Amino acid sequence: MATTDSKDSESRERLDVPTAMRRAADQLAELLQCEPSSVSALKAVDDGWSADIEVVELEKVPDTASVMATYRVSLDLQGQLVGYERIRRYAKGQIDR
Repeated sequence: MATTDSKDSESRERLDVPTAMRRAADQLAELLQCEPSSVSALKAVDDGWSADIEVVELEKVPDTASVMATYRVSLDLQGQLVGYERIRRYAKGQIDR
């Protein structure tokens, strides 16, 4: 029974930050079939991780006219994707004020 308890506690341990960032970006890339530009936010939440990931949705010339999107990705404690949503679209050259 001790073996089961130790396995349960290990499976509930939170990932470290670099691993959570990689898993969030990798799993979103697989779903969207494009490489993320960056992970702009990552935070621990009660049931796992929440990450905001920037993606080029539409490439244009000049590059600053490309359309970017921010996706919010939810991971469980083990780093498995449990949900995502696009929360923002903007021109690549746009600066927040």
